Amino acid sequence: MTVRQPAVADLFYPGDPAGLSEMVKGYLDAVAPEGDAPKALIAPHAGYIYSGPVAARVYARLKPVADRIKRVVLLGPSHRVPFHGLAVSSADSFRTPLGDIPLDKELIAGLENLPQVVHLDQAHANEHSLEVQLPFLQQLLTDFTLVPMVVGDAMGEAVSEVLSKLWGGPETLIVISSDLSHFHDYETAQRLDQQTSESIVSLDPDSIRYEDACGRIPVQGLLLLAKKLGLQGEIVDLRNSGDTAGDKSRVVGYGAYAFTEPSLSL
Repeated sequence: MTVRQPAVADLFYPGDPAGLSEMVKGYLDAVAPEGDAPKALIAPHAGYIYSGPVAARVYARLKPVADRIKRVVLLGPSHRVPFHGLAVSSADSFRTPLGDIPLDKELIAGLENLPQVVHLDQAHANEHSLEVQLPFLQQLLTDFTLVPMVVGDAMGEAVSEVLSKLWGGPETLIVISSDLSHFHDYETAQRLDQQTSESIVSLDPDSIRYEDACGRIPVQGLLLLAKKLGLQGEIVDLRNSGDTAGDKSRVVGYGAYAFTEPSLSL
């Protein structure tokens, strides 16, 4: 059994299991689950003191349907390793301080005939964009498998094609990990992130530029498919590090978004 070890425990979130569980539970308990449960969501991936409260706003919407979700398809951008395509992992499970999550090896193997999908454990080894989502999922869901992919240099259409193969039914949740603008002053970030958020919920991938979101490519892939399938997008939360735990002179934007299927509305 090969295990992808946590890379950013004690950096982005507490490495102590009890402390981590208490922190994530605190974020989730502070939010009432409003609105329909999402089929897909976008959540930020910074250190928890910065983006944890924003991520919790959209994750809390899973509370009423947590028992039905058995598979999570998780995509996030590569911050450390340059490569072409979407990277899958050869690991059997991904570990956090809260335990091990088994990978859906059968589903991953079924993607190998797609030219944009590559095996690249190096892309996963130190990548935080996927890892920081896992404790939220572990805190909410009882028993699930994971299909994790790090997205490198790719087109939104290539991501959309992969997502369409993994879409599944009510048992499958799609999670896209992305922050928004980086290192503007507070007012500039608010303006830019509001524009990006409007593009996201109106399912307009072409108007999201390189500098608008670090997870731009996986976000674009989701939006292309969401439009095709008739999903409804919603801004659940929109803040930046100046609102949570940071200096307002140089901020990073965080948005949380839910996408619901009309047929799955509660």
